[in-house]
Amino acid sequence: MTNTNIKNYVLFFIFISCSTLFAQSDIEQIISVRNASNKAIKAFDNVLSSSFLTDDILITTGAGTLLTGKEALNTYINNSNGANTMYFVRTPDEINVNTSRGLAWESGIWKGYDINKSDRVIVQGKYSAMWTKASGKWLIKSQLFVTLE
Repeated sequence: MTNTNIKNYVLFFIFISCSTLFAQSDIEQIISVRNASNKAIKAFDNVLSSSFLTDDILITTGAGTLLTGKEALNTYINNSNGANTMYFVRTPDEINVNTSRGLAWESGIWKGYDINKSDRVIVQGKYSAMWTKASGKWLIKSQLFVTLE
């Protein structure tokens, strides 16, 4: 083996080792998307927030309203004529992944804040989410929120 071949082999080995080391697990990917989604919602960036959802998203709001699809969700959010001051943070307690089916289950707590009232929680409860990786990246397919406080 020549020095050039050895250097190429070493560089290849380092590349493979680093990509394995820095590759995110499915759970880490879901947590990353959840965090980005929380930030987008807090920034009232509905376009970015919608990018984390499937087109046919199903959402049951904390009060029990069923929303089907991104358009229905955006209409619901914008129903306040642009005066929406509420944002929500979802914090997972549990994430389970079925890699062979490209599906995941997430559950945790959600908290709602009103930027005009205070930095304290206004409303909160439990949530669950169904994730799909059918498109090659993790997206939220369904969410159920239940208001408990």
